[in-house]
Amino acid sequence: MRIAVVEVEPWETEAFRALESQHCVRYESRPLGPDNAAEFADVEAISPFIYSQVDREVLDALPHLKLVATRSTGYDHIDLAACRERGITVCNVASYGENTVAEHVFGLLLTISHNLVEAIDRTRRGDFSPEGLQGFDLRGRVLGVVGTGAIGRHVVDIARGFGMEVLAYDLHPDPDLEDREGVTYTDLDGLYRGSAVITLHVPETPQTQGMISREAFDRMKPGVVLINTARGGLVDVHALLQALADGRVRAAGLDVLPEEPVVREETEVLHSLFQEEYDYRTLLADHVLLRMRNVFITPHSAFNTEQALQRILDTTMANIAGFAAGRPQAVVAGPGD
Repeated sequence: MRIAVVEVEPWETEAFRALESQHCVRYESRPLGPDNAAEFADVEAISPFIYSQVDREVLDALPHLKLVATRSTGYDHIDLAACRERGITVCNVASYGENTVAEHVFGLLLTISHNLVEAIDRTRRGDFSPEGLQGFDLRGRVLGVVGTGAIGRHVVDIARGFGMEVLAYDLHPDPDLEDREGVTYTDLDGLYRGSAVITLHVPETPQTQGMISREAFDRMKPGVVLINTARGGLVDVHALLQALADGRVRAAGLDVLPEEPVVREETEVLHSLFQEEYDYRTLLADHVLLRMRNVFITPHSAFNTEQALQRILDTTMANIAGFAAGRPQAVVAGPGD
């Protein structure tokens, strides 16, 4: 097969070289999008990461495409319906970083609860005063976990190790978590009202987009801490800014932002001034959040550990090899759907 691996880092190419004995493999550091899709018109398989745009316009430029093997669990950057219509198989990496992302949740939470950024910056300046650095214990606090899938379950495990109480919401409650971990399932309203910390672990869908809205913040306890390592679109950032301003939200730890692919490169931000597809108000809100002292943002790096990245590469190569051998695996959309 003719394969294009896009959004690829130099070190990743070494792993994909194992495919070169049987396939023609191209490497591209840029994400796939309408501006460069025509360069890959002859490929039969592409392996993107999350910043590529695999929509109808891009697919129209790839007439020979048979496989999209995304190097991610989420696939909201891929138009599954359009792929089905064209007989294109879409595979993902269903499992690679559940514990990794869950650990990042508590990295953000501990940064907030112990004022770590300010404390470290201050001591680097030679100021060892503890004034203004008073934090709060996690033990005994109520953590609200929205979504108790693979990552959410690991979050629960870690939270219980810290001695936190856990409220949870999921469309499909896990009885084992209730029995083994003492988790209390409730509706979203109950979770919002009862949680001192809320962490999000659901996919972005039409139903969940903007679910953390002004109305949701109004139902939360004053001084709540919000953690989001899932998808930026789950949170209405305009409502978050207001909630931070009026004290409804004490602090936020975010690994994702709604207009994150644009914010990611300042050159893209400048370029976007001449385009219409971006939400300028949301883009501006993202930049305001980046500069707030009680908001702690990481660059979508919750998954980024040596072990998790190797699992992503191993699974992606297995997905490509399986498809080439007529045995597709980890399929989220395909011709037979």
